[in-house]
This record gives sequence, C-alpha cells and structure tokens, in this order.
Amino acid sequence: MPFLWELAVTEAVATRPEVIELLQTVLEQGNGAQAEIQLAAHQAVLSGRSTIDLLTQDDSPAVRATAGHLLTALDIHRCETCHPL
Repeated sequence: MPFLWELAVTEAVATRPEVIELLQTVLEQGNGAQAEIQLAAHQAVLSGRSTIDLLTQDDSPAVRATAGHLLTALDIHRCETCHPL
C-alpha cells in the first residue's frame, strides 16, 4: 500500500484522483474469510491520514475532492475487523 500513497502525492502521476479512489475502495471492502489480510489492508490505508490531510490542500481540484471523500471515509471507518465488538 505505501506505493499507492506515493503515487497519490506524486504530481507527475496523471491519475492521482483514481489512486485516491482506489485507497478508499480498499478501506471500504471487507473479506471476513481473510480477516488478517483485511485488517492489514485497512491499517495501511488508515496509516496515510497525514498524507490525506496534505492532499486536501493540493493544487488540483480533483485531488482535493477525492482526498476529501477519503478523509471522510477515514473518519467514519468502523468495520468489525478493525474495531471488533
């Protein structure tokens, strides 16, 4: 997952909004059969909080918008794997 965060902040990457959307998709997907893999994937996305904060201030309106959506998803993320009852 670190390579996705790196792509998201690299201005030469033309598809940065799509990379951010992919990170959000990873966070929102579940796989109860492989809980340890899901937990690792979610934690990898959640660990990029400071990066997403920076991306919400990016020069690109598309990057700012998708970063804002991911930031909201990070703030409300409460899956059963990451936060067991």
